[in-house]
Amino acid sequence: MNRVGILVGREKTFPDALINAINERGKGETIAEFIKLGGIRHDAPPQYDLVVDRISHEVPFYRATLKRLALEGTVIINNPFWWSADDKFFNFSLAQKLGVAVPKTVLLPQKDYISGIVTESLRNLEFPLDWQGIIDYVGLPAILKPFDGGGWKNVSRVNSLEELWSEYDATGTLCMTLQEFIDFDQFVRCYCVGQQEVMIMAYDPRKPYLSGEQYIHNPDYLAPKLAERVTKDVRTLCTALGYDLNTVEFAIKDNIPYAIDFMNPAPDAELASVGEFYHNWIVSAMTDLIFKRLAEPRSHPRYRWDALLNPETTRASATVSGTEQEGRALLPNADTATKPTAAAGKTHKAKANAASATFENPGDAGTNAQTDGAAPRATRRAKAETTSKTPVRKSPKNAPTHRSKPTV
Repeated sequence: MNRVGILVGREKTFPDALINAINERGKGETIAEFIKLGGIRHDAPPQYDLVVDRISHEVPFYRATLKRLALEGTVIINNPFWWSADDKFFNFSLAQKLGVAVPKTVLLPQKDYISGIVTESLRNLEFPLDWQGIIDYVGLPAILKPFDGGGWKNVSRVNSLEELWSEYDATGTLCMTLQEFIDFDQFVRCYCVGQQEVMIMAYDPRKPYLSGEQYIHNPDYLAPKLAERVTKDVRTLCTALGYDLNTVEFAIKDNIPYAIDFMNPAPDAELASVGEFYHNWIVSAMTDLIFKRLAEPRSHPRYRWDALLNPETTRASATVSGTEQEGRALLPNADTATKPTAAAGKTHKAKANAASATFENPGDAGTNAQTDGAAPRATRRAKAETTSKTPVRKSPKNAPTHRSKPTV
């Protein structure tokens, strides 16, 4: 008998639906349940064959536990070693290497540091920063956001150098990026399951979370060639990042899809948020993936970091045909909500309505209202997209120091 554990935060409908779908299909041979964890022994045998992780990025105890389970051969979705090593700035740098369009992005030194970091600790930092050169490269307006954050937290739009200084001064110990703002014509959010199954969703991040208006069921949203490029980019990114469950977001301007966020390994799947069609699709696609992973023979783990990043299996999906891959790219239609494979091979048609919205979105299970400790509403970023902010006047001599003056 196979045992599947679900590790979750506040979300309700997706994990419940997933457990029910697994148990129904498993017929007693495969059972799914919520995990209960206490003190974890370093030599304890694994209790589960596969675990679906929706919250460990916010709870270090969970992350350490999942790494321990992976060491014993448990399949983890998503792989905690990949996830632990990831950050959004690396993602943008990697995407460029892979030929995926991304906005111009600059990593900024922290404004402040933890206790124990003294002036001598920072002697490798350029001081002062070439703020004007950074602005000249990225352009204005620009988006200031954490290099590894999400859920609209600490994200703001800046329209001038003075505004950038003001926002940067408030970031504390957070490591931030400054990114080119894409004033897009269309916006899509794409589920990717098993690094192959793709569902392209028209998405309007201007609408409030849980309003029922963010995810738009419009099978004619993208033109066929654009849908093909988006699908290719989604698979390229998720395969390179090693995520079996992820969402990739594109701000589309002048027919170019710019990947603006693709570190979403615990993406939103709640019924009230994504709607019935997409909720049913992701539950079905994840159930398929879980049974596929359980059926794959696995060798005994090799005790090397690279082996834990890439456990050895005989996954047939690694060499699927081009025709099969094309068929796996889905735009929403009435047949795919409960039977996602019914749309295989269909041509994706459409034009899009112009849209203007924000980069970030609150729709990640690990970074918004669906998880512990996350805010249920848009923050400064959402306001910045709809209102013009009065610039903060500050003379150049008061530019941020980008480093603290700690005491020993």
